[in-house]
Amino acid sequence: MPTSTVDPADPVFQLHRGGKMTVVSTVPLTSRDDLSLAYTPGVARVCEAIAADPTLAHDYTWASNTVAVVTDGTAVLGLGDIGPRAALPVMEGKAVLFKQFGGVDAVPICLDTQDVDEIVATVKALAPSFGGINLEDISAPRCFEVERRLDEALDIPVFHDDQHGTAIVVLAALRNAATLLDRKLGDLRVAVSGAGAAGVAVTRMLVAGGVDPDRVVVCDSQGIISAYRTGLTGTKAELAELTNADGRQGDIAEALREADVLIGVSGGQIPERAVAGMAPGGIVFALANPTPEVHPEVAARHVAVVATGRSDYPNQINNVLAFPGVFRGALQARATRVTDAMKVAAADAIAAVVAESLTPEAIVPSPLDPRVAPAVAEAVAEAARRDGVARS
Repeated sequence: MPTSTVDPADPVFQLHRGGKMTVVSTVPLTSRDDLSLAYTPGVARVCEAIAADPTLAHDYTWASNTVAVVTDGTAVLGLGDIGPRAALPVMEGKAVLFKQFGGVDAVPICLDTQDVDEIVATVKALAPSFGGINLEDISAPRCFEVERRLDEALDIPVFHDDQHGTAIVVLAALRNAATLLDRKLGDLRVAVSGAGAAGVAVTRMLVAGGVDPDRVVVCDSQGIISAYRTGLTGTKAELAELTNADGRQGDIAEALREADVLIGVSGGQIPERAVAGMAPGGIVFALANPTPEVHPEVAARHVAVVATGRSDYPNQINNVLAFPGVFRGALQARATRVTDAMKVAAADAIAAVVAESLTPEAIVPSPLDPRVAPAVAEAVAEAARRDGVARS
């Protein structure tokens, strides 16, 4: 369990005192007439209308623009299982990012349970208050079942950002890196280090975006995932069927032998000798925070393009490039779910923002670039309509 000492003079603690968000009314409450319209008796007429036609909740409540940010506190940042109360500052931060970058209101909900059945039941019970559910910092493999069951049960978008937000931005970055290096996605040999929530989602997203699954090798803490590994179940068994057509076996060094791309989403350190075994002119995305799997300066000695998850190096692969626009677009379209096509559209939109000005140090936009969320929202909403999951 992490330990820390509160320093009231620390600007981080000063900023967080009292929390980072509040609730603000959108209507005036300065007279009797205001009260009678906003609350009783006027509000009863709106309630009766929604009772008669539940779809009116989209137009006459906050649900059309509000997302629940739900966690159980089991996989918070790089801190691990720190519990729901300790997770609340992160969920508040997520809510602030939703508002700042996507114009979406978000409510942090930290659940004091790690039981999948209880999490699913609780979120289902809360769902009428929201237009979408953003699952956050729930450990694998439980996160896969939670998302699947909620996606099946609810008629609003359910999106596990640790999986899909990361995957969307990785696909955008890889698309631009390949363009910069005059390569095609389908020709790249890709090694993914990490088979948790992010690793699984990244692998699936790359395949959906055009990477040949036969040319992808995924590693976990035990080495390469392949059909020859015994005891694989669930998502890892699915990865073994989907990827590694050559049947490679061994450690990360073997996975990287002649690979064009390394995507690190594991937190485990990768030795320089393994990176040196990659094909010339390669690409490294070392995304663990705060310590990348390969130090950027070390990676740069062997490859052409390097990205990390950190803001103090070029090419930050940051989820904030994805989730505000994804939910903005999904809510605008009144989508019932988030499809693979919507995720690929989001990645393409992110990539397009900087497509005319690519350099090895700028393959993705800055997280502060105001063009990103509107472009992603438009692309996602259009993809929802093409996929037949939009209601407007």
